[in-house]
Amino acid sequence: MKLAVLKETAPGETRVAAIPETVKKFVALGASVAVEGGAGAAASIGDPDYEAAGATIGGRAAVLDGADIVLGVSGPEPSSLTGARPGALLVASLDPFRRREAIDGYAEAGFEALALEWMPRITRAQSMDVLSSQSNLAGYKAVIEAADSYGRAFPMMMTAAGTVSPARVFVMGVGVAGLQAIATARRLGAQVSATDVRSATREQIQSLGAKPIFVEGVAGIEGEGQGGYAGETSKEYRRAQADLVSSHIAKQDIVITTALIPGKPAPRLISDAQLATMRAGSVVVDLAAEAGGNVEGTVANERVERHGVTIIGAANLARSLPADSSALFARNIFNFLSAFWDKDQGRPVLLDDDEIVKAVRVTQGGRVVSERLSS
Repeated sequence: MKLAVLKETAPGETRVAAIPETVKKFVALGASVAVEGGAGAAASIGDPDYEAAGATIGGRAAVLDGADIVLGVSGPEPSSLTGARPGALLVASLDPFRRREAIDGYAEAGFEALALEWMPRITRAQSMDVLSSQSNLAGYKAVIEAADSYGRAFPMMMTAAGTVSPARVFVMGVGVAGLQAIATARRLGAQVSATDVRSATREQIQSLGAKPIFVEGVAGIEGEGQGGYAGETSKEYRRAQADLVSSHIAKQDIVITTALIPGKPAPRLISDAQLATMRAGSVVVDLAAEAGGNVEGTVANERVERHGVTIIGAANLARSLPADSSALFARNIFNFLSAFWDKDQGRPVLLDDDEIVKAVRVTQGGRVVSERLSS
């Protein structure tokens, strides 16, 4: 059983799908591991580190030759995978909704493509959840980026020359990234408030010492949305939320937005008119930039200034912490594959009726098999 670890080619991608720790663990399971030369360089992992863990190093053609499993962070182009065995597993974040042509290419090439970002939000799969591990880092880095761009201090400071007021931070969307953003902003001494359409998050916000800001008198979403994400709300709720945000946002120094709906454009949370009510020098970090943005005027991977407010189009901030994000991503992959590893057969056995397998399997036997892509 040969595992191929590829060097990422997507623009701006700094992560790698295996680290020496997980290479050792795969070797201990009986697999051989081949790593493309330079794959871990951006994550501060040298080729000798992989070799010491038991991997072989080579060019892409040699690494893919006869590979039974191909590991990646961002889904590679199908044309770049020549040499892998027919029916090989491709394990990566594949972005199936926005990269449908590539998904069709994986099917035509005979790969069994597994989309890690579709890992179900269930207890059994927590250690395999790449979205959670990467969002945790993104939420942290969002606050650091905001603090770097904000022209004032975060904590209250009492000095002989006078008192510095704490920064006021508003987090919109209290998933994994939002919760980490709250915790990080609090650690830096900010005065933090947060909101979400899911009523169950109120207690989570309070547990971190932040102030919950919720629409009252109009039903939002009770409990968790499907897969742990929020779903779409009613027009009545969206109007009430817009009014609430308008009155609150004008008093904030920093806003961090994290709202995503899988398979759909990011919901618009902040309008240009609302931005105009914020004081000059304020900062907005939009973690949904790649999905169209929560903020009017967001441009992915760019900083834009509108009405004196800096909007940071934060596209995949986990990439800016390559060593930690690679380590977490690689462990997610190992936890996933090892959970299905059959020692007698020396390979993972993915059962058709398994809840996790059904969720992540996108292509098999030359066809696109995911129900989420059937329409």
